[in-house]
Amino acid sequence: MIDDGFLVDFPTLGDVGEAWVRRHCRVPDGYQRGAEFEWSDWQFWCAANYYRVRPGAAWTDYPLGAQAFTYRRAQVVAPQKTGKGPWSATMTLLEAVGPSQFLGWAKAGDGYACSDWGCGCGWEYEYLPGEPMGMRHPSPVIQLTASNEDQVGNVYRPLTAMIRLGPLADLLLVREGFIRVLGEAGGEDFDRIDVVTSSVNGRVGNPVSWVLQDETGLWTKTNKMMKIADDQRRGAAGMNGRTLETTNAWNSAENSVAQRTWESRAEDVFKFFRIPPARLSWGNKRERRQILRFVYKGSPWVNLDSIEAEADEIGETDPSQAERFFGNRVTYGAGTWLPDGLWESRWSDALAPSS
Repeated sequence: MIDDGFLVDFPTLGDVGEAWVRRHCRVPDGYQRGAEFEWSDWQFWCAANYYRVRPGAAWTDYPLGAQAFTYRRAQVVAPQKTGKGPWSATMTLLEAVGPSQFLGWAKAGDGYACSDWGCGCGWEYEYLPGEPMGMRHPSPVIQLTASNEDQVGNVYRPLTAMIRLGPLADLLLVREGFIRVLGEAGGEDFDRIDVVTSSVNGRVGNPVSWVLQDETGLWTKTNKMMKIADDQRRGAAGMNGRTLETTNAWNSAENSVAQRTWESRAEDVFKFFRIPPARLSWGNKRERRQILRFVYKGSPWVNLDSIEAEADEIGETDPSQAERFFGNRVTYGAGTWLPDGLWESRWSDALAPSS
């Protein structure tokens, strides 16, 4: 049982993925810099669903790729400082050199050994009988994408720190503007992690195995990010790959990529969005504190006093932005709230696991 009462009672690569992350990824900064990176409850819930394996998936000589999983892509909506960036960095590393690809169903005695996949750290993981097994992607082509360089740095900075602080330095080489994945010989266009922005988008449209699209609430037709999103998803489909969106809540007047994803009826898109109860008013200081406790649940590194102080100052000139960034609520326009309960009434199952 994890945060919000969700039970992970389905087959998933999330278990081996979580154990792999603890062994290979490091806390990138702060007082615990260099310690094992451990997913919080909400982070594990999102990863477990992202790597949820279809019960009927069967291993063949030709790997299933995206078709092994229940969800083709996912969207995670959470307020600032909840840990989306470092979590996204761990997901990127999993997709680059970790057990992110379905390898069939385990029998008694089966396990994952790093030595089988080019990693010399000596780590091993024993599967339970019937548990889905994972393998490295044979030729990962990964893109980390945001609207500008500062934004993409929210993931790229912790990503490079995790590589340098732990055993992954033997598998990944940080270069200027990209990261080289070692252990394969796929040529210049394969085995790499690239940074993509609206101004640095030369590789957009190429076949990709995995894409992170960060802060898609800021991706619009005006800044040309909507086209990039579409091109990347087509590129992933061509390589049987998948994508992941992370974002703050959005301004519904802008018709962003995040809004389009949230409103999509596609059943193979996992969505996580903690929408605070409509009865709580952001303008009421006591109720605002309840909203913050609700949306930051499962992020123990967050100091709510600091968050509230920042929200108060931003709220002096732009209360809509403060509520959107810290209260995790969709707003409309500058300084104008959507009518209370509108989003909640339409999306009452926002937190329910997709099926």
